[in-house]
Amino acid sequence: MERAHSLLLNEEACSQLAEHQRAEFVFEWLSHLKKLLPAADRADIKQNQRRLVDQLSSVLIGSPGPPTRWVLAHCLALLYRLGDPVPASLLVERCNDIIRSKDDSPSGLPTRLAAVACLGSLYEQLGRMLVGSFRETLANLLKAMKSAESQGRYEIMLSMERILRGLGVSAVPCHRDVYKAARACLTDRSMAVRCAAAKCLLELQREAVFLWTTELENVATLCFRAFEGSNYDVRVAVAKLLGTLLATAVEPRQPAAPRQGGRSRSSLEEVMDLLWGGFLRGGAGFLRASGDMLKGTSSVSKDVRIGVTQVSRRTVVSTPPGCYGNCTVLSTWYQCALLDTVISVLLHPVASARLAAAWCLRCVAMAMPSQCSLLLERCAERLAALKSSPEAVAGYGAAVAAVVAGVQQCPLGIPHTKGKVVLGLAEDLLRSATQNSRISLQRTQAGWLLVSALITLGPAVVEHHLPRLLLLWRCVFPPSLREQEMELRRGDYFTWQVTLEGRAGALCAMKNLLLHCKELLTDDIISRLLTPLACAVALLTKLPALLRSYGSSVRCWSVVYRLRVYELLALLPPDTYQGDTPLCVCLVSDLSGQDNLNQPCSELTLLPPLCNHDDLLLVGPALLDTDHRYIEEQLLGSSVGGASLDHDPFSLCASGLEAPAPLPPAVALTAAAVRLFGVVFPHIITAQRVQILEQFVQTVNQLKGQRQQTVQTHVCAALCSLLKVSTRGSLGPEELRVPALSLLLGALESESRLLRCLAAEGLSRLLQLVGEPAFTVSVTLLCLDKLKTARDAATRSGHALALAALQRHTGGISSPQNLNTCLGVLFTLSQDNTSPEVQTWSLHALSLVVDLSGGLYRCHAEASFTLVLRLLLAAPPTHPEVHHSLGRCLHALITSLGPDLQALHPDLGSAVAGLRSSCLVGCGVMQASPDCLVQAEAISCLQQLHMFSPPHVNLACLVPALCVNLCSSYLCLRRAVVACLRQLAQREALEVSEHAVALVKDLSVCADVTIKEVGLEGALFTLLDRESDPGLRRDIQETLVHMMASSATTGKLGHWLKLCKDVLSASADSRAPVEASQDDEEAESGRDDDSSVFRARSESGGPFTALRWATRRFAMECVCRIVAQCESADPAHFDMALAQERRLHESTDFLVLHLGDLVRMAFMAATDHSDQLRLAGLQTLLVIIRRFSAIPEPEFPGHVILEQYQANVGAALRPAFTADAPPDVTAKACQVCSAWIASGVVSDLRDLRRVHQLLASSLAKIQAGKDTSSHLYNEAAATMETLAVLKAWAEVGVPSLQLNSPAPANEGSGSGSGGAGLLKLVQSDLSTLSRLWLAALQDYALLTLPQEYASQLPAAGGSFYTAETVNQARAHYSSSWAPILHATSLWLHSTGFVMSEDGPANLSRPATPTSMGQHGSVGGAKSPEDVSSDRLHLILGISVEFLCSPHSEDQMENITSCLRALQALLDVSWPRAKVGNDQALSVELLSVLHRLMVTREAAAVQLAVLDLVRQIVTAAQEHVKEKRHSAEVDDGAAEKETLPEFGEGRDTGGLIPGRSLVFAALELCLCVLLRKLPQLSPRLAGSTPAGSVWTLSDSDCHLVSSALAVLSDLPSICSPEGSVSILPTVLYLLLGVLRELVHLPGLSLLVQASLQALKAVLSSPMSRQEKSRGAWTLLLRSALNTLLGYWEPGDPGCVVDQVSLLTALTVFLLSTAPDVCTVQPLHALSLQRFTAAMDAKDPLVSTAVRCYQLLASVFQAQSAVAVPYIQALGPHLVRHLQVLNQTPPQQRLHPELLLQQTRDYTQSPQLAAILLPILISFLLDENTLGSAPAASRSLHEAALKDLMRLGPQHSAVFRSLMASSPHLKARLEAAVRGNQESLSAKSSSNTPTASSKSSPSITLKTNFL
Repeated sequence: MERAHSLLLNEEACSQLAEHQRAEFVFEWLSHLKKLLPAADRADIKQNQRRLVDQLSSVLIGSPGPPTRWVLAHCLALLYRLGDPVPASLLVERCNDIIRSKDDSPSGLPTRLAAVACLGSLYEQLGRMLVGSFRETLANLLKAMKSAESQGRYEIMLSMERILRGLGVSAVPCHRDVYKAARACLTDRSMAVRCAAAKCLLELQREAVFLWTTELENVATLCFRAFEGSNYDVRVAVAKLLGTLLATAVEPRQPAAPRQGGRSRSSLEEVMDLLWGGFLRGGAGFLRASGDMLKGTSSVSKDVRIGVTQVSRRTVVSTPPGCYGNCTVLSTWYQCALLDTVISVLLHPVASARLAAAWCLRCVAMAMPSQCSLLLERCAERLAALKSSPEAVAGYGAAVAAVVAGVQQCPLGIPHTKGKVVLGLAEDLLRSATQNSRISLQRTQAGWLLVSALITLGPAVVEHHLPRLLLLWRCVFPPSLREQEMELRRGDYFTWQVTLEGRAGALCAMKNLLLHCKELLTDDIISRLLTPLACAVALLTKLPALLRSYGSSVRCWSVVYRLRVYELLALLPPDTYQGDTPLCVCLVSDLSGQDNLNQPCSELTLLPPLCNHDDLLLVGPALLDTDHRYIEEQLLGSSVGGASLDHDPFSLCASGLEAPAPLPPAVALTAAAVRLFGVVFPHIITAQRVQILEQFVQTVNQLKGQRQQTVQTHVCAALCSLLKVSTRGSLGPEELRVPALSLLLGALESESRLLRCLAAEGLSRLLQLVGEPAFTVSVTLLCLDKLKTARDAATRSGHALALAALQRHTGGISSPQNLNTCLGVLFTLSQDNTSPEVQTWSLHALSLVVDLSGGLYRCHAEASFTLVLRLLLAAPPTHPEVHHSLGRCLHALITSLGPDLQALHPDLGSAVAGLRSSCLVGCGVMQASPDCLVQAEAISCLQQLHMFSPPHVNLACLVPALCVNLCSSYLCLRRAVVACLRQLAQREALEVSEHAVALVKDLSVCADVTIKEVGLEGALFTLLDRESDPGLRRDIQETLVHMMASSATTGKLGHWLKLCKDVLSASADSRAPVEASQDDEEAESGRDDDSSVFRARSESGGPFTALRWATRRFAMECVCRIVAQCESADPAHFDMALAQERRLHESTDFLVLHLGDLVRMAFMAATDHSDQLRLAGLQTLLVIIRRFSAIPEPEFPGHVILEQYQANVGAALRPAFTADAPPDVTAKACQVCSAWIASGVVSDLRDLRRVHQLLASSLAKIQAGKDTSSHLYNEAAATMETLAVLKAWAEVGVPSLQLNSPAPANEGSGSGSGGAGLLKLVQSDLSTLSRLWLAALQDYALLTLPQEYASQLPAAGGSFYTAETVNQARAHYSSSWAPILHATSLWLHSTGFVMSEDGPANLSRPATPTSMGQHGSVGGAKSPEDVSSDRLHLILGISVEFLCSPHSEDQMENITSCLRALQALLDVSWPRAKVGNDQALSVELLSVLHRLMVTREAAAVQLAVLDLVRQIVTAAQEHVKEKRHSAEVDDGAAEKETLPEFGEGRDTGGLIPGRSLVFAALELCLCVLLRKLPQLSPRLAGSTPAGSVWTLSDSDCHLVSSALAVLSDLPSICSPEGSVSILPTVLYLLLGVLRELVHLPGLSLLVQASLQALKAVLSSPMSRQEKSRGAWTLLLRSALNTLLGYWEPGDPGCVVDQVSLLTALTVFLLSTAPDVCTVQPLHALSLQRFTAAMDAKDPLVSTAVRCYQLLASVFQAQSAVAVPYIQALGPHLVRHLQVLNQTPPQQRLHPELLLQQTRDYTQSPQLAAILLPILISFLLDENTLGSAPAASRSLHEAALKDLMRLGPQHSAVFRSLMASSPHLKARLEAAVRGNQESLSAKSSSNTPTASSKSSPSITLKTNFL
């Protein structure tokens, strides 16, 4: 197709193509030419104009199809307009000649139609340039219309519309002629011609004044006649025409001559009278309409009345607002008088008006929850006062029921007492129903209506009233079947009317119980309902006798009664009435009985739920959702009447936001019987099943005409209902297949389209249930045979659909032979031009075959594309249903090819490119269609093609087309557009936005907003505000979210924020406050009120006007999403200094620079009149506080950027704390308050106190309790508000109490000054808060009890909840308890569990003790010890219960709060002693912590767990220590060497799992160590993960360190025998950790922790106990032996950290008894390790250095350990010193360390005689001291210091050495002199004062005598 993209037609390439490809080629060339001509140079156009005209003319006479002729006409007109327009008259003449021709050949009609289209486009483009030939052309067209068929009339009307548009006022002389022609076409039998005529007249009225003046009534009558038998498109087009004419008549656009009456315009009253007359009389004459009205009948069809309704809607839209007076006054009056006006309608004599008013009140209650209780009280009072009036009882009863039923849509609910009032009213009405026969029916109906509404409040309310409800049900039905038989013999028709009304209402109440209170339906309740239910079913069989006795007097009540029984039984399990033969008889009678044959049948309401959704498109647009659905749905009832509330007043209790539309009782009864038949049929015996189906077949065969279709519809619907709910094999024996198949095959030949669709779906499900291939083949052959022989359209279309749908539920088509057979038949049928219906159905069936074949269909794709394109280019536009099916075929073909459309394989490239080009051409043809459904299909196909092959969809062409249709008047088209935009925005959001702005700069896409001003995003916001369809709104929101995610952080941040701000500012609230003026500010300067200087101002002049609150709330949600996106993007978004710096060098935008706008938007939303928007604004404010509170202000160090907005924050919060604020708004505001106060943004206490006052007022409010509550909402709402206040105070109190407590510093937050300010704010209310916190925790503890302990709950409720709202309160407590628990623990920590003497706080429900036993109990006042114990166990119980089963990751904050609360408790000695004294409690805590460690990977949680474990172990240590101390004092054993045997293990050493604290702690530590060091497992010991570098993070190191510290403490809480039991495990783990660490570098801190833990274990007192000393010694020797073996590396390349091992060895030597380390061969191995380290060379120099340091500590140990090592290693050290003396200074290895090891072991004169010469040899004289290296000088100083020490100690040896070695004496003296000179030089270099006061650090002595 690339060869078609040229200015001139490539005739050579075109001639080489086949016939069907040639038409496709020409259309592609024309489409390209249409885009190319406006962009081409005019010189090129004129140069090629003659050649182009010839080529286009050849196409004109070549019989082009409809799409081709429209593009051809546009290109010809465009060519003459852009080129030389003079020859255009020749083309006009030629077209007229073609129209005049009498060519009746098949090619003649398309040519004439193309000529007509060309004339319209020429006159439209060239306008007055062709005015000379206008009359001739018009006369020619009007003459041709007389003999034209529907296609010709359609095309001529469209051409006339274009001619009128192009000529304008020049066509005025011919307006009358056009009007006459259009009048005839407006009532044409073809719907397409009617639409075209309406469009022509709409264009005509622009200049033809007579249409809306003198001819207005005639045109109106004509339009009313056009509505008769019309479809939706005709009604919309004609309604637009008549609505525009009427609006123009009221407010003319131009002056007109006066009519005969003397006026040139009509009043609004006259226009409305005209519409009213059309609604009553339609298009009939006065005499006929009047006669019908006198006879009580109406000849006006519903089509006309629905059309008139459309006109009235259009008239109101088109009429200027000035005609309705002052809108502001109207709006104000409406707000003031709305409720009074609606309530007054409740007394209307017409039931429909009363019920509509009741529903209106329900809508008001849902929109304004604060009015719900008030409306309920008002209506209930009026009902009680006027219960003697039938209208009042019915009206106010319906109003009360509607308001109560609407509570299910109001989260805040109503007070529980209102339910008691409603039930009392109901009981009173039912009791008094028999007192006055005049109002018995109304009272009975109203009473049960109230009961039904009450049940919708849910189990929480109904549970308390269930006994009274059961009593009501028992009273309305006879106690037994015998009593029922007796009551049939008495009573009159009125008695039975009341009886049936009451029992029907009771059954409806039961149905609501099953729908809304399933939790209450225990076996006992169901058994108590079965008795009245059995009587209700038994009465069904007696109703025919009643009808025979009383006739029509009770007929309608009997219908309603049967309806209620069927609805109730459909909800119950079938086994409750299994095998009920009378019920089956009644069902069969209602479906096919003789009495119901004359009942109207509404297949449009009965059959669609049972049909396949895709097949419903065949029925036509009547079943599609439209913008006027609330009007058009009145047609669905057909002859049975539309849906209306007065058909079923109990529908007021239905859930949902849309107004209910109950069908007439007879229609609803049939639908209920159909549903119940599907449920009951499988549970009756087989013989009856066969008999019932055979009876259905017999009944259908015996009837004819409409009666047959009625029964056929009913029984087929019942059968399909059965097939839909049945499972495979549940249908029954084979005998059932024959009648079922007979019913469905007969329905396939019905004239009803819906019935044929139903039959096809039923056949498919029948094959699925049978599941036999032979049966499937036989049914397929039946369909094929029928298609071969049948000739009527209904039979052929039905069997064609069935042929494709048979495999729908059996896994699809898997046989190539079956596929070829189906395609052969369907290809033939789809080309049958004589029957558009057969063509439509066969094409739809073809699309099903494509979907069901999957990959098997790809070999047929090319032939299918050829067929679809040929039909698209040839199908007439007067049958748009054919185009609909072609669009579905194209969509299915694209889906079938799927990713193969990308043509990645080179061998398939050309073939796939051809298919892809066919797809694009087909989409282009459908896009040019005038039908909106076809355009929607085109967009869906392009969307599908874009999904599989994005590069081949040109967004530059697609996006503008989408934008043009974005605000189409057709819902289906808007849905397709938005769905496509949503997909495009997921990947190419930026491109989509750019294409939209670039192409439609001046095109008004929406009525008020242009894309040029606010972009495509703004247009979507406007569309979102106007749409009411939930699916479309959801797609729009997702599109905006995708576009925002793609561009909000990549350059369009400012655009999105401005857009959201504009949306938020577009409020329709005329009461919006404005910023205070200067005078106001001065007048209110004395008030400490933020709102006095900062108020919301309605920003006018924006691109949006009067947006709804839901749209504005979504804008706030978008702002929160933008903030969340910026968190994961550039860090400069939350760094003011970095953002300002980068802004200077680049054009990037950052969020922090828009903080002012964010705060402004949050403020505007938080102060709006809409509660939902206020919640969104407060949530946004909370997000802003959390994200920006820590960002510093660069210009003011020490301050944060959010500090400047504290007035805004205070003003935004203040309205949420007013008396009339809803509880949910106040609760959210409390959360914001706590976040603001705890954030540390405001450091000044005076500024902080403003927000603190809001929380303080809320605290005072909840203390006041019920006295100040408004009683507008449910008690659970007060619970929510109370807990939100307490939670907010807890969140504020936690940081302040942390700073006040001696807890670790890392637990606090904020600065010291801020913490002190917080403490001041909290301190005054702390005593009150503590009691409220404890009360809330006690409530939460009770509410979390298992169900079996429900009897322990207080009968009157808790402190903050009532017994009736237990279930609702649980959710509020679950979201608030954690911060309260943490704050309470910190408060107890700060008080040290010391009781305060303050009085108790006022609570809302003082019946429950909330001070934890402090004020009253059964046995008297509790002691402070008991109160503290109760508080401790309360906190422990709540924490343990929660930590046992945390549900998900979103509980992480609660887990942290729990752990910190427990840590705060155990920091206090008293609770720590309690925990230590209760070993079972300690073990339970450790078990819970162990589980938490396993299930939570967060490092913070695991560290907190280990800290808590250590606290528990410390508590146990303190407990054991205290018991030992007590025993020592009591036994006088303070001086004994042995300690009493306390601790775990006792005298046996056994540790019982599950009871042992030590064992539990050991398990937990083992868990931590094994997870971080898996090699500790014996199975993995010595191994490392293959191919990976094993390391530990910092958090892992902290965890392991904490676990080792806990391990080291465990022996201290054991008895001697118990310590022996755990010692092997402890030593194994400690040494195992050390073994792994010595192979890892960079973990020095963890190594130190492990050595510290090892030292703690080795130095344990248990190693010195008499009973355990021997065992400890053996175990320690074994551990030492293990340690000594670690020097041997496991792998050749493995490096061992010998320093750590030497340190561990030294710890053993210093911390254990001498008999552990001095035994052989351990002693020899230890010496060997030290010797090897001393001999270490580079690169292990540090090893030797550390070895000398460790030996120094060993030499200083007790003599039993030190002496053997001195003796063994002393000679080695001396040799090192001697060698060192001969080593050059730069190669010496820290000799001062060697000297250090000899200082404390020189008591022996012999050793001194050896060391003194060596020391003197290290000295330097005065000449070399100054220039010696640092190492030599250090050695010199160390040696000289040792000489100063050894000289006086061994003076005799020193004198002898000096005497015998003169050279040593001389060296010593020289060294002393040199040292003194050095000291003198240092002192002279200092200041004189410093030199006079300083003295040498070492005083040298030369005289040692």
